[in-house]
Amino acid sequence: MRKPFIIGNWKMNMGFDEAYEFIDGLIERLSTQQLDVFVGIACQSPLLVPMIAEFYHEEIFLGAQNCNDHLSGAYTGEVSATILNEIETDFCIIGHSERRQYYNETNESVNKKAKLLLDYDIKPIICVGETLEQFENNHTKEVIEKQVKDCLKDLDIKKCVIAYEPIWAIGTGKTATTAIAQDICSLIRENLRAMYGDKADEVTIQYGGSVKANNIKELMACPDIDGALVGGASLNLDEFVAILTYE
Repeated sequence: MRKPFIIGNWKMNMGFDEAYEFIDGLIERLSTQQLDVFVGIACQSPLLVPMIAEFYHEEIFLGAQNCNDHLSGAYTGEVSATILNEIETDFCIIGHSERRQYYNETNESVNKKAKLLLDYDIKPIICVGETLEQFENNHTKEVIEKQVKDCLKDLDIKKCVIAYEPIWAIGTGKTATTAIAQDICSLIRENLRAMYGDKADEVTIQYGGSVKANNIKELMACPDIDGALVGGASLNLDEFVAILTYE
């Protein structure tokens, strides 16, 4: 049985005071709940050191939103898997659609990042998803299959998390129907099974894309959806707690 993993991706939001207040509130609220999910927060890199130092032993996993596909070198402004390992980062999101769209990240670079993260005991959250144009032209299947094949090549798949994030549903208020989300997450698992056999049944597959309290319960009832990558709704404590508790 796969235990769901729900991650709040704060993106380029939250300062130090806001982040501390939010996490303090989250810990307090969750202390009265019987959760059956793993909880994660992905914050801006400068927040990771103090946040991990303060909250490392709480029931919240803390992660980065990106890393470089090299271990070191002349890559100004980038963050390496080695430094994320040194500060005991739990996970790292890679291949997010915003990184692909704005910074030209490729399937190949995502695969390299995943291998480095695994080498340094950091769980990669590997994002895949199609654009609105690809979706409307019925290219979703071929796009997802290629992303899965390229991004997850030669990985220890049981240590990875896959996040299906249709690009047309991120920050738009649009959400894939439950049927679409389940169909694509099932497609991802089928492709993983072709690559890795029965190990695919142990892989956590998240859905991301305008996830909110009013759709989380239905999404989480799907057999191949094992969690969520939550964007804007994770910035509001009440909304995020409602998502975590399926209320």
